[in-house]
Amino acid sequence: MFFTDSYRALRRGERALAARYFVLSIFVIALIGAPVGFFMLRRFEASVIFHPERAALEGSWRAPQGAEEVWFRNAEGQRLYGWFFHSNDLPARPTVVYAHGNGGNVSYCGWVGEGLSARGFDVLLFDYRGYGQSEGEPAGEQGLYADAEAAYDFLTKERGVPAGQIVLYGQSLGTAAVADVAARRECGALVLESGLSSSADMAAVIMPWLPRFVRGLTKNKLDTVSKLPRVRCPVLVVHGDRDTIIPVAQGRRLFEAAPEPKRLIIIEGAGHNDLSIVGGEKYIDTLAEFVRPSNRPER
Repeated sequence: MFFTDSYRALRRGERALAARYFVLSIFVIALIGAPVGFFMLRRFEASVIFHPERAALEGSWRAPQGAEEVWFRNAEGQRLYGWFFHSNDLPARPTVVYAHGNGGNVSYCGWVGEGLSARGFDVLLFDYRGYGQSEGEPAGEQGLYADAEAAYDFLTKERGVPAGQIVLYGQSLGTAAVADVAARRECGALVLESGLSSSADMAAVIMPWLPRFVRGLTKNKLDTVSKLPRVRCPVLVVHGDRDTIIPVAQGRRLFEAAPEPKRLIIIEGAGHNDLSIVGGEKYIDTLAEFVRPSNRPER
């Protein structure tokens, strides 16, 4: 009996010790794993948001016909590169600032400048830091906003464009950039094409299995929805109903958050980057009609 009781006590002690070791192991793994997991989340986040391309689409940097190469500096003193398209009409109608998506550079979207300048608008295409010939490296959402504001300041301060004559036009990631500027600065109109409502909403699309509280740990919030109520100009939201990168539901969220006057256009059969292809010339005409002051809805 003595040996039996002693054996049982020993077994109980071993189990208690094993339980303590198990709890301690979980604690150590969590202590080490949490920072590693947090670091990996931030690295993954940056890789998803920014896809800069340094090289020109056709291999050499040359501004299209009707455009000039321009340089201006952001708040950090970095030189940003862009193309300024001059209108075919004199005097020009409002000046459009186009902020492209998270990939490529201005050489990938020259058609925007050509299409809108042919319809009577001056157009500025620019590259964020780290894209194309612009200096620096991508620096998160605050850098994105600062670069878009630098483009705005270039037009108002160096080119003498009245703030009320500036139309801010963003595509995909660029919608977050122009919406941020429009929420803080005067402008004539805001165009959001294939835009995301927030990084948290995008995280739910990309990683639906990730707990909601973890999604909230992202560094870049890109919370356009919360900024739109502060915009004081007409807003046009355009989205493809077959967008598999940023679901059309996010475009609808942007539209719901925007103040009046506003307009929503859903392009049937269009994905994320092919709205102008599916919509054709009529799509560019629709954008131009909205941008013209005489055709914008009144506040």
